[in-house]
Amino acid sequence: MGSNFNMLDGVHPSLIRLTRDVQVLSEAVRDPELSTTDRLESFEDIINLEVGDTALTRLRNLEREQGLRQLYIKYEGDNPTGTQKDRIAFAQVYDALRRGFGTIALATCGNYGVAVAFASFLAGIRCRVYIPETYHTERVREMLEYKAEVVRLPGSYEDVVIASSQEADKKGYYDANPGGSNTALQLKAYSEIAFEIYDSLRDAPKYVACPVSNGTLLAGVYRGFVNLYKRGKTSRIPHFVAGSSSYKNPVVSSFNKGLAHCADLDPAKIRETEINEPLINWHSFDGDEALYGLIQSNGAASHISDQKMKKMSSYLLKNDGIKVLPAATAGLIALLELHAKQPMEPDRFVAVVTARH
Repeated sequence: MGSNFNMLDGVHPSLIRLTRDVQVLSEAVRDPELSTTDRLESFEDIINLEVGDTALTRLRNLEREQGLRQLYIKYEGDNPTGTQKDRIAFAQVYDALRRGFGTIALATCGNYGVAVAFASFLAGIRCRVYIPETYHTERVREMLEYKAEVVRLPGSYEDVVIASSQEADKKGYYDANPGGSNTALQLKAYSEIAFEIYDSLRDAPKYVACPVSNGTLLAGVYRGFVNLYKRGKTSRIPHFVAGSSSYKNPVVSSFNKGLAHCADLDPAKIRETEINEPLINWHSFDGDEALYGLIQSNGAASHISDQKMKKMSSYLLKNDGIKVLPAATAGLIALLELHAKQPMEPDRFVAVVTARH
């Protein structure tokens, strides 16, 4: 790993302007005189107002260029802090509030920390965000503005996840890290993306593509579509496509090697850039879950270069007016590359795009 990494993780710091109704609801959540039931109801109202129901947008210009009709993006940049992380952040803060925790703890490289800090701020819960000491993200200012306590620790992101989970267990904090006891809750929160896609299309698309880091997002969306299929709501389960940084993600590497379990990469060979940072890991905390979804759905996975991600981000801005973080386009590019190798029959295709500029 490099000794110092200036982490411009793509989502520019911008404090959220709270509407009057959200301010009133937040005051109710914070009010210790109210019952837990009333406080939870107010926080749930905030979630319903602020999180999810993101846009499903058809990319007609890209369709014409690529010869792939009915291509949609599910634009998670519509969430309050600009990424899909708000979905699991608010779900876990709700759970922490329900279970009486006073402090929530997590490790982050940027975006997730802001999401949990913002949700905790609205709920009046103390938030401790652990960041590798060699990482420098523009989003720390937002975390601090939302009253989070930022703790710098030595080691890689994976090391900091383990250390923060250990401290949470020792001190009785709510552990919001990936791969821990709250994984099921995180997967359920991401499964809402599948339900929202179904609400718009009234069936499952042929393919769903996702950018992959820890694997939680893809695993959650896969579970959502499995749930819909088993309930008789859809006629099929989509094929899932994973896109991640070139040879720097265990999920993609393990799938392409035909492995049944997600194998760690050599940490010494991982190199971050300002573009690939949101995608890379030597260990994917929910990698087995994501790999299972890829295998069971007869899916595909691709390594995507920084250059391709940057080019696609520029294309979407120029042709569709959509501001997307380059790393967020990895799944979309992987889907298009699959089509280029073997042209797909007309159907419906969705790429989850996870963050805005």
